Amino acid sequence: MHHTWMRYFSPAPVHHRLGLVCLGVGLQHGELPTVGPRTLDHHVAVVVSAGGGWFRGPDGHHHTVTAPALLWLTPGVPHHYGPDPSWDECFVDFTGPATATYTELGYIEPDRPVVPLSDATGARATVGRIARAARRGNPLLEVETGAAVHELLVALRRARADLAPDGDPVLHALARDAFQPLSVAEHAARHGMTPAELRAAVRRGAGRSPKDYLLGIRLGRAKELLAATELPVAAVARRVGYDDPAYFSRLFTRRVGMAPVRFREQQGRTLPGGWSDRIPDPDDPPMIEPPHAT
Repeated sequence: MHHTWMRYFSPAPVHHRLGLVCLGVGLQHGELPTVGPRTLDHHVAVVVSAGGGWFRGPDGHHHTVTAPALLWLTPGVPHHYGPDPSWDECFVDFTGPATATYTELGYIEPDRPVVPLSDATGARATVGRIARAARRGNPLLEVETGAAVHELLVALRRARADLAPDGDPVLHALARDAFQPLSVAEHAARHGMTPAELRAAVRRGAGRSPKDYLLGIRLGRAKELLAATELPVAAVARRVGYDDPAYFSRLFTRRVGMAPVRFREQQGRTLPGGWSDRIPDPDDPPMIEPPHAT
């Protein structure tokens, strides 16, 4: 016996310009029928939360599926899978131009059709929101479900069994040391790695090079210092790891699209009385409490 619930949608061309659109959602459990062999023209994320089964791709290789696990079904790639004897699954069909970027960043893995998960709870909660948004007559259907697909890809990335929930420990160490004036080779040496090994680890965990990963952290902090303090640009540069303020300014301008002084003019929030002495701490965000009822 098996139970199945599913809905399918047909977003308009304007919705596709949002980057991702949801084409369908479903929840199933029990002794489900085998799927395929078949080939789709869009992506599907199948989250198996209980039970087990098998998956076979175009190379004929037989993968054992043990919950919790994710099955990636990608466009143009034949697939064939099913429970043995039963499993619980939820699935989301989606497409859009942003799938190429998510693939480049490693959130979608066409070459890894079966991905072990540490926990399916977060992904199932997001699919549940898509299912609730799928009620008939919801005027926000396409935008609400499309936004949830972005959330689902993040939830699945966090749930991968081969990574800690917040990413590879190497990434945490790089973030901790990001403001020290170290080269990529020096960062690698600190971790007992070659530069090539560090590049591979950061590419796997963050979808980009170590240099670009560090640059994003440094410029983000520089923006905070420019907006919330009255420190001179040269001092901001030194705080985020650049001894040459001219080089920092060129780098900031190229990446942000405006010079540091211009960014401060637009975003400055310094106040009389010492606010500039209390720089926002990214590891200790304030709690925003809901207003009390009156």
